[in-house]
Amino acid sequence: MHSQTATVHGITMRWLEQGEGLPVVLLHGIPTSPALWRHVMPKLEGVRCLAFEMVGYGDSIPAGAGQDLSISHQAEYLAQWMDHLGIERAVLVGHDLGGGVAQIAAVRRPELCAGLLLTNAIGYDSWPIPSVKALNAGGPLISHLPGAAGKQILRVLMHRGHDNKDMASEALEEHWQPYARHGGAASLIRQIEALDVHDTLAIQDALPGLAIPARIVWGAADPFQKIEYGERFARDLSAPLHRIEGGLHFTPEDHPGILAEQILRLVDEVRHAAAPL
Repeated sequence: MHSQTATVHGITMRWLEQGEGLPVVLLHGIPTSPALWRHVMPKLEGVRCLAFEMVGYGDSIPAGAGQDLSISHQAEYLAQWMDHLGIERAVLVGHDLGGGVAQIAAVRRPELCAGLLLTNAIGYDSWPIPSVKALNAGGPLISHLPGAAGKQILRVLMHRGHDNKDMASEALEEHWQPYARHGGAASLIRQIEALDVHDTLAIQDALPGLAIPARIVWGAADPFQKIEYGERFARDLSAPLHRIEGGLHFTPEDHPGILAEQILRLVDEVRHAAAPL
């Protein structure tokens, strides 16, 4: 995996990249970064794998200063970045907020989306979750907390969202580092303040009309994004639903093998759909 940067419409954008072939774009959520996919990417052979960093997240936190960090605008940044790289069509894979970004991009720019995989993704009216709403309400105070207190907030989220507790500890150390380097809890609050459920409500009725190969992979015991939303995505996208029984929220970290397998199955479907008769 190689870290890459490019200036797109005056904004420095970052991503991890490996491999060659059909582009697969991996989209993270909150409070993570492209590192969310660190155990999935090595298993994705035979594709060009790009893990995009949302503007204002990870080590792109500084680039987000003064920018709109809403999910709606993240979809626009994603499309601009793909255009800049000359990626005409890609399989979009989204977790958490990244799933919302993928949905919006697929609806707005259907020519860019060759296939769609959602795993424990936001959508419809499923978000922001209660704990995030509470953080938003306490934003002015939380923004001034010292680093140790900010890290504790992430610790709670990680341990509630991982069924593999060793991975929860690894993930905490991985995902806290960008916040520690770039503003601590204040940067997390800025991300939270940009969240608006209307971004996904605005496109929900368009999902059944996408008519693209799709797959849903869901940690069935997720306390944040309930399995009922995974079932709804499966119906609206006419997609198979792979349930990870006992799985919680952070499926790319707890179950990278399952995610990689399902992504590659979707890639095969996309290739088959594009093959001449």
